[in-house]
Amino acid sequence: MKKLVLILPALNEAQVIGKVLKKIKKKVKALPVKTEVIVVNDGSSDKTAQIVKQQKIKVLTHKVNRGLGASLGTGLAYAKLVNADFAITMDSDGQHDPNDIIKLLTPLLKNQADIVIGSRMLGNQQDMPFLRRLNNKAFNLLTLSLFGMTTTDSLSGFRGFSKKAINNLRLKTERMEVSNEFFNEIKRNNLRFTEVPIKVIYTPYSLTKGVKPGNIFAIIFRLFLRLFR
Repeated sequence: MKKLVLILPALNEAQVIGKVLKKIKKKVKALPVKTEVIVVNDGSSDKTAQIVKQQKIKVLTHKVNRGLGASLGTGLAYAKLVNADFAITMDSDGQHDPNDIIKLLTPLLKNQADIVIGSRMLGNQQDMPFLRRLNNKAFNLLTLSLFGMTTTDSLSGFRGFSKKAINNLRLKTERMEVSNEFFNEIKRNNLRFTEVPIKVIYTPYSLTKGVKPGNIFAIIFRLFLRLFR
């Protein structure tokens, strides 16, 4: 049976991660692949790691906070280490619906894509706050300008990867700019890429997470520092 590693980067998510993992564990039982759920604990100062361990989920811990890109890099390195056929990343704040895991997995199982992006913009955009939509469009334009890649949701944290992608991705960025760097890696490795619509669940808690409007200039600077020096 094919193997999937489901990767959740987490920083101080003790408030919600227990409930998130319970929902995920129920859904992965029905997947047509053997699934291992892992949490990359990115230097959390709360009880995130303890709560995850109580759920009997593997925790990979950064002793200090290194950023989203570093966390995803750690998760994908683990997927490569255990020879996973597929990897999927999703947020640990409850924003993503576990029912959508199969949507990202299906194009990978059918060998239709090497990377699958779960796009919030292909779903009901009314569920997405206006400033988030505006921010997303700005970063989509940045991705097009820097890498010549067209996407509807460059900031999505819900992504699927084939074995080819897992083995060939070489992430250089360590923080939020990794979301744009993925498109550079798609182009550099000539990977097949598609998008699928996903549901987004915004709560007052989840709205405190993610890339904030106005961060685009800092992210551009870090992208140039890491990728174009």
